[in-house]
Amino acid sequence: QLQLAESGGGLVQPGGSLRLSCVASGFTLENYVIGWFRQAPGKEREGVSCVSRFGVLSNWLHSVEGRFVITRDNAKNTVYLDMNNLHPDDTAVYYCAARRDVFCIRDENYAYWGQGTQVTVSS
Repeated sequence: QLQLAESGGGLVQPGGSLRLSCVASGFTLENYVIGWFRQAPGKEREGVSCVSRFGVLSNWLHSVEGRFVITRDNAKNTVYLDMNNLHPDDTAVYYCAARRDVFCIRDENYAYWGQGTQVTVSS
């Protein structure tokens, strides 16, 4: 069974950091573009960042530039979203998604999605 699973969410104070993990089972993440999306309460889901098959990062939101970084660990079949200097506006459920492609494309046409992990930024 092909699945993605996120972990690492939680409650963090403004200015803090979190590392989200996205682990694949049943397929090899190395061959996929990985996107991170989020959905805040009462809002539509939005694309946050993406990493191409060859590790090129694309931040889709201007607000995360310089704060969010995606890295791959192919040996662990895992992709990470490192989030620094978190703001209350970053509060959302975060999802990772995979598509068998080379380059990042800013849409939601991803074949596999995780169940999401809650990130809450609050003092």
